[in-house]
Amino acid sequence: MSDPNTPYAIRTYDAETLKDALRKMFLIRKFEEGAEDSYTRGLIHGTMHLSIGQEASAVGSCMSLSDADKITSTHRGHGHCVAKGADLGRMFAEFFGKEDGYCRGRGGSMHIADVEKGNLGANGIVGGGLPIAVGAALSAKRLNTGAVTVCFFGDGANNEGAFHEALNMAAVWKLPVVFVCENNRYGMSTSTEKSTAVKHIADRASAYNMPGTTVDGNDFSAVAEAVDTAVAHARAGNGPSLVENLTYRWRGHSKSDRNRYRTKEEISDWMARDPILHMSALLVEHKVMSEADVAALETETAQVIQDAIAFANASPAPTAAEATRFVYTDGEAA
Repeated sequence: MSDPNTPYAIRTYDAETLKDALRKMFLIRKFEEGAEDSYTRGLIHGTMHLSIGQEASAVGSCMSLSDADKITSTHRGHGHCVAKGADLGRMFAEFFGKEDGYCRGRGGSMHIADVEKGNLGANGIVGGGLPIAVGAALSAKRLNTGAVTVCFFGDGANNEGAFHEALNMAAVWKLPVVFVCENNRYGMSTSTEKSTAVKHIADRASAYNMPGTTVDGNDFSAVAEAVDTAVAHARAGNGPSLVENLTYRWRGHSKSDRNRYRTKEEISDWMARDPILHMSALLVEHKVMSEADVAALETETAQVIQDAIAFANASPAPTAAEATRFVYTDGEAA
């Protein structure tokens, strides 16, 4: 629910910025589809968590950020990486366990970080990015850098102790952090209706004396406006905010999920609310792009993904002799 004392700061974007936003949404969708296909063909081992259907949340939430601003991500973090400007070839190389990957093939899907772009990393621990984001925001405040941290987390994390501890500390110290909950309705296979006492997760902001707002997470404009307001609030020294993006993942929780807890009708209903189709229609309606432009952009981004996969395939694999390289224990390099 929106805090009536915190109105949206309406930011206007030029045509090229809006086109780039749609391009990033297409790249996320195509990246996820390419990753899914690569997994099916045995090129990727382990598991992965896809965010197909959540593209507007990732891109809209990063619109107000520069490379100096930070994000912390989740196990479902590919979209956040792309939205923050990651190199897609290096992302796929990480998936494939190759040396050119962001973590030299040692982290895989759930541990990609891109510090140069301000991405402090995905995290395999539910809610694990929350305290890290508070630490980054504390550092920015103490060093007076002006940077803001956006902390992505899912609805399942809002019942973790780290969520409440992080929000409380950020509010007490008025830290420049924006907590962005991507509420896709299910923590693994448990619905928010069965796990969370409040109707809107953003309602919990009031307990920590910070603004809280719930928006349509499949609407790029709604997400961008809400997070922009929260980022401006943080940059002004007014402390944290909580933004809840209501969205939906089209695929299962992970590759082993058989989707037995959701109906086909529910999934179809949310697929009809495709954020990319919604964004494309808006840009066509307002004559920012033509339908032919949108089709060309989709084709172009599909080729970018194929090129990224080719780069990853050509990347060298780590050698057995270097298996412990970049692996740390007790503060010492192994």
